[in-house]
Amino acid sequence: MTRPNQNPGQREAAKPRRRATLSPEAYVSGVLAGDRGILARAITLIESTSPLHEAQAQEVLQRLLPHTGKSKRIGITGVPGVGKSTFIETFGCFLVEQGRKLAVLTIDPTSKRSGGSILGDKTRMERLSRDPRAFIRPSPAGDSLGGVARRTRETLLLCEAAGFDTVLVETVGVGQSETALRSMVDFFLLLLLPGAGDELQGIKKGIIEMADAVLINKADGDNRLRAEQARAEQENALHCLQPATPGWRTEVSLCSGLTGQGVPETWKMVERFYVQFEPSGLIAKRRQQQSLEWLSTLVNDELLRRFYHDPRVKTRLAALQQALLRGDTTAVLAARELLGSYGGAL
Repeated sequence: MTRPNQNPGQREAAKPRRRATLSPEAYVSGVLAGDRGILARAITLIESTSPLHEAQAQEVLQRLLPHTGKSKRIGITGVPGVGKSTFIETFGCFLVEQGRKLAVLTIDPTSKRSGGSILGDKTRMERLSRDPRAFIRPSPAGDSLGGVARRTRETLLLCEAAGFDTVLVETVGVGQSETALRSMVDFFLLLLLPGAGDELQGIKKGIIEMADAVLINKADGDNRLRAEQARAEQENALHCLQPATPGWRTEVSLCSGLTGQGVPETWKMVERFYVQFEPSGLIAKRRQQQSLEWLSTLVNDELLRRFYHDPRVKTRLAALQQALLRGDTTAVLAARELLGSYGGAL
């Protein structure tokens, strides 16, 4: 609140100053120079829903593309409570001590009221966030499929252009978000709890099939015996499944994000994966396929958005929904009419 005795100059000085808008050239040069402040602003730019910002973001990304693709892309998932944040912090601190430049992209649940992130990853990874060799970026999941932020792939590319050679992407929970995560990383790591059972962890066959490695976390203290039993159960289950990556045997290991047990071995396993598949071109081929899937997803999302924002569809939608609820029409006929209004056909 402005005090009555403040003069106009004081009032003007008290107002928060808006940061000057950067040009695409400034974004590109700043990101390539590894400027953390400009990298953070570039990520904010690509997360913006403003058409003007989106056009500028795509120009920046287009210019940075030749400088991307050189990192190790690792996805990490598991149900809430499995200890993902503790493991990622311990794993991340180990990686930077090995000389890696690390970016951690974490997808937070989104508050329906404020639209912001709920968990606050820099609070959860306080030690790692203070390390100058690491960059942590939490993003609210928003309304995108499965809780994976819509712009995570583009954020990953920006981090690569900024010189980060290892990118960890964490998702919320276990569900559809894992399918989206698998479509943007090279190596997929699934964390499980010892002794919780598949039912309590929400683990489905499809999730296990996507994993390149399974870690039983919290395998310390009184949990050790249960962790050994869980490992044996998961190894037996994996014998009946196709590996996520042809030619790679999905391993089940024990770890503890709290003590650091199993962390060096996990990184050695990741390195073996890249040593085995980078020379053969499998990772490059996987990334190409991911780009094609990404294109298809973006086209489908945009068509769906345009359909429901079309005035002709909006005019008929509510009436057709009510007719469907009354039993006056079928879902097929209602869909045909809506698509006909839009100019399509079922």
